[in-house]
Amino acid sequence: MAEKKYDIRDFSLAPQGRKRILWADQDMPVLRRVRSRFQKEKPLQGLRFSACLHVTAETANLVQTLKAGGAQVVLCASNPLSTQDDVAAALVKYDRIPTLAIKGEDHKTYYRHLRAALNHEPVITMDDGADLVSMLHKEYSRLADKMIASMEETTTGVIRLRALAAEGALKIPVIAVNDASTKHLFDNRYGTGQSTIDGVIRATDILLAGKKVVVAGYGWCGKGVASRARGMGSKVIVTEVDPIRALEAAMDGFEVMTMKEAARVGDLFITLTGDMHVIGKEHLRLLKNGAVICNSGHFDIEIDLKALKGMAIKEEKNVRNYVDAYTMPGGKRIYLLGQGRLVNLAAAEGHPASVMDMSFATQALASEWAVKNQKKLNPQVYDVPKAVEDWVARLKLVSMGIQIDKLTKEQEAYLSSWNIGT
Repeated sequence: MAEKKYDIRDFSLAPQGRKRILWADQDMPVLRRVRSRFQKEKPLQGLRFSACLHVTAETANLVQTLKAGGAQVVLCASNPLSTQDDVAAALVKYDRIPTLAIKGEDHKTYYRHLRAALNHEPVITMDDGADLVSMLHKEYSRLADKMIASMEETTTGVIRLRALAAEGALKIPVIAVNDASTKHLFDNRYGTGQSTIDGVIRATDILLAGKKVVVAGYGWCGKGVASRARGMGSKVIVTEVDPIRALEAAMDGFEVMTMKEAARVGDLFITLTGDMHVIGKEHLRLLKNGAVICNSGHFDIEIDLKALKGMAIKEEKNVRNYVDAYTMPGGKRIYLLGQGRLVNLAAAEGHPASVMDMSFATQALASEWAVKNQKKLNPQVYDVPKAVEDWVARLKLVSMGIQIDKLTKEQEAYLSSWNIGT
């Protein structure tokens, strides 16, 4: 039996998805410029791409760009709850891009979709969390020799791939798109900051003003969420394991304490660490009645869900959309958002198109760079070339109507010299 070329919820949603994609496109001028050039030059002609990404309107504009460049693209979801079903339908119906993604798909379906993407035998992959590349290494290693590179979009994914490289087990070149300044300084901070708060509010209708919001992790995502929560009047508490980041949070004016201390006083908890069991059994038993817990890190392991379910004497699903209630011994209730998955995509629409414009333009250009330089690439993790970053940043400034100064030849000479002193 032939493998299905697509697997979506409902074709009738396609017109709605098309509108959503076009709406995002108008706020993605940098990616639009890339797409226009790709359409003319076809730098990806005939290359097979498999993309494991959040299937959103912004992602749709990226895969359209890859297709415009000549790529043969297959798209699957990088998270069971992040798919916008109308967008998936539109990509299949209007763009003829094989898409395998259904919001709420079960574990078996999720991995079936990953295998379908790898059965496409890609020479370039795009990953958001490294699930696709991990499966490639475990089950499809025969593809590695023909792989040009993989683009990794997330902090979690880069951590996994650097660990693979450190063990000497990485079989393909990887471009750490997440580590590009045009990605993590903006997408992680401003995108995650806004979309996480959006997801929390849509799910709960909570008033953040006056609430004690506990932000676990003060990386770029944590910085974004902490600043947005404070901007809405919350009393923000940061938990950290890194002394430098903890010090930075304290000097940014946030209260810093251990999770054990925070568990006793917090009203809303948001994890953004990339690690597991940041909120564990010892913390769950200390939470106040009515505490809300959620995650905006890539995987659903930051909150110990097994411990939560094991401790609860009663579990109520969907007491409100994307909200599950757990009654603990003694009667207190804890509310979990989005099943512990990415709350900004499970309960909202993910990052705004404007910030994804830079991330996805960088993705597309990094792919082009990998194709051009494939003979020089080895199985290791590479940074995005500075020339790509500068081009994306400058074009974004132009789209915002912002001009900046240029160095004079005298200034350039001074900055590159050593013999001009006091």
